[in-house]
Amino acid sequence: MCVTFIVSTYYAVIIAWSISYTYFAITGAWGKDTQSFLFKEYLHVADKPGQFGGLVPEVLIPLVLVWIIVLGVAFKGVKKGIEVVNRIFIPLLVVMFLIIVVRAVTMEGAMQGLDAFFKPDWSRIFDGKVWLAAYGQIFFSLSLAFGIMITYSSYLPKNSDTTNNAFITGFANSGFELLAGIGVFAALGFMANNMGVPVDKVASAGVGLAFVVFPQIINELPMSPLFGVLFFLSLTVAGITSLISLAEVCFAAVSEKFSLSREKTIGIMGTLLVLVSLVFATRGGLMFLDVVDYFANNFGLITIALAEVVTIGLILRRLPVYQNHANFVSDIKLGTFWRVSLLVITPLMLGYMLIDGTIQNIKKNYGDYPTEFVVTYGWSIAAAFLIVALIISLKKWNAQIHSDSAKLEKEWKDRGVS
Repeated sequence: MCVTFIVSTYYAVIIAWSISYTYFAITGAWGKDTQSFLFKEYLHVADKPGQFGGLVPEVLIPLVLVWIIVLGVAFKGVKKGIEVVNRIFIPLLVVMFLIIVVRAVTMEGAMQGLDAFFKPDWSRIFDGKVWLAAYGQIFFSLSLAFGIMITYSSYLPKNSDTTNNAFITGFANSGFELLAGIGVFAALGFMANNMGVPVDKVASAGVGLAFVVFPQIINELPMSPLFGVLFFLSLTVAGITSLISLAEVCFAAVSEKFSLSREKTIGIMGTLLVLVSLVFATRGGLMFLDVVDYFANNFGLITIALAEVVTIGLILRRLPVYQNHANFVSDIKLGTFWRVSLLVITPLMLGYMLIDGTIQNIKKNYGDYPTEFVVTYGWSIAAAFLIVALIISLKKWNAQIHSDSAKLEKEWKDRGVS
């Protein structure tokens, strides 16, 4: 929950940027120099890392709107809030992305981008770093170890087919990523063709891709305001649905752990989320966001995931019980590979990622930031995640949850699932 909390705070700010850029797409405010507009005119980025520099009104106003939406949905509850919003937003998101993809693949030079996207480099098939990067990509894109899967699955009816749901989730996620990749690389191919350079020369990562490169692409399109609005509105919709999921993890965990009502929990945790997110709405917010995001995901999240797998699989040895239960209620059977992937492959991958990341960051500060800044807002925050998580874990869950768990264990044994 600790990592999920901090990720929620800066994720809300990125959604606020998307809302602003949806408006900028109509007015064309970003002009020709989209990089200068983002960093100087919109974010007013501070001169040095560690400087707060005051709140940026252009970011603060849409940020308030984001939290009004997210907390409003949370107060409505799971059925009337989260479920209703997802039933509307997910189909809307798919439709908007389909329109963007169809337009992107029909642009001149699109095939150049699609070739870069789909053409494999067989010379790197045995490169361990490629497989590690692929593992990391699917790990983060599925939001594993954030607690989202556990929280949402707890709202399912008892004896739901979780194996089938897991396959649907995985394939749906990969399918949407494929669709998004086609749209993005087709658009990059269009831009590369216009500039007369290879695709890798125009490709970017992080905020630069969405808020610098894509506005440049949109500038070159006929009816650019329409497609600009579609693109940034789709980012906004996707972001809000994700943020609702992240926030729900915090609300559900605190409510159940400390036996608080949902309304009281949302009031307390919602206030904390809003207040902390203000840090990332300052002039120094981009640099704070960059370093906190890196350490939260690459150290905090991976450490928690590794601890979960080792504790459940190797120390408590609960995988056979969970496997038998899943197989009892599902036509899709989990076999040896499932256990090997959780007991061997996953710990090795996560362990290597954690050790390698630590070594690389000891050799050289992330992003070439000053040591004091990285230690204060990177290493210290990552360590704080773990300390707070350990402290919270010392408090027992409320009696009702223990009672429900005991009843479930008894049902499994009565059915021979143990």
